[in-house]
Amino acid sequence: MSPTSSSPAPQDPSPASAGGPDGGSGGGRSGQLRSSGLRPGWTTGACATAATTAACTALFTGEFPDPVTITLPKGQRPSFALAVEELGDGRATAGVVKDAGDDPDVTHGALVRATVRPGPAGSGVVFRAGPGVGTVTRPGLPLEVGEPAINPVPRRMMREAVAEVAARHGGGGDVEVEISIDDGEEIARHTWNPRLGILGGLSVLGTTGIVVPYSCSAWIDSIRRGVDVARAAGRTHVAGCTGSTSEKVAVAEYGLPEDALLDMGDFAGAVLKYLRRHPVPRLTVVGGFAKISKLAAGHLDLHSSRSRVDTTFLAGLAAAGGGDEELAAAVAAANTGLETVQLCAGRGVPLGDLVARAARETALGVLRGAPVTVDVLCIDRAGAVVGRCEPTGPAGRD
Repeated sequence: MSPTSSSPAPQDPSPASAGGPDGGSGGGRSGQLRSSGLRPGWTTGACATAATTAACTALFTGEFPDPVTITLPKGQRPSFALAVEELGDGRATAGVVKDAGDDPDVTHGALVRATVRPGPAGSGVVFRAGPGVGTVTRPGLPLEVGEPAINPVPRRMMREAVAEVAARHGGGGDVEVEISIDDGEEIARHTWNPRLGILGGLSVLGTTGIVVPYSCSAWIDSIRRGVDVARAAGRTHVAGCTGSTSEKVAVAEYGLPEDALLDMGDFAGAVLKYLRRHPVPRLTVVGGFAKISKLAAGHLDLHSSRSRVDTTFLAGLAAAGGGDEELAAAVAAANTGLETVQLCAGRGVPLGDLVARAARETALGVLRGAPVTVDVLCIDRAGAVVGRCEPTGPAGRD
């Protein structure tokens, strides 16, 4: 056991580390990451899963695996060194130091701990928020009020890890998993958690287990190279995606190849400005509702630290879409973008479609008449489409 170390950050989050499908330099998300020269890291969800796996193994066997290996949602099998090993009466605790790679992540270096205890028969895996992990206190998030702020994908990863360990060692799968993060409550003051009603600490996040780093200059350059690769391959349709879930939706909806996928992250403006000078006939923008709502409001940098969801703007869209004053007021007071969608859906107002159209207008404005047709898809955290608009070119602007 090392008292301070964690495993090296992944050198490439994509299984296609040698390039595109043909083994060349390739495009798409993995090609962009390689060309950026930035080192990816691990999410808090991956670290919590590694710690849970080690603690669960020790609970069943009395021994901590070090390093501990886990399976990420895309099938990668990274290993993590343990920074904490504690075996007590009816419990085991393991800890992993988070390495966020080259991403300016406030949780870089944080010690993520998991304490696993036996649970009542039939309880399954029950999650608890330990010190430094927040609790949900307001509606609108993908978790119920009162739940630990451990997001759905990390929960699934930990459940699967517990099931795997239990099957291997003949233990039961009924356990209590308590996740804690050293100094998490103080670190959380530098995040949006307090404004979102997540109190007491940080959220355990991640959809792939891997943190893709964003240096503005390096990532914008990688976006440009992604467009160049797509154009050189003769692609007539590209998708600007905010993350891996958006990419999956783009592939499912349109059957786009990897080199037609532009991992724009938060840099919508970079995609649009480069396509203005180097056009591709069709651009589909795909992203989470909250990020697309920022684009709809005219923001070209979608990062949470530089722009946030404007519920007053969304209330105006809801009113323009047929919502009454009561609905508009509820939207304006909503806690999250997801909550505004749910409120409007209950009243028959297609807020997702209205946001998609407004985002398309922002995009066309930035393109300034370039021969690019634009459509937009808004998705929720699970990848379900909650808003869309038809492709429109510069001559057909609303």
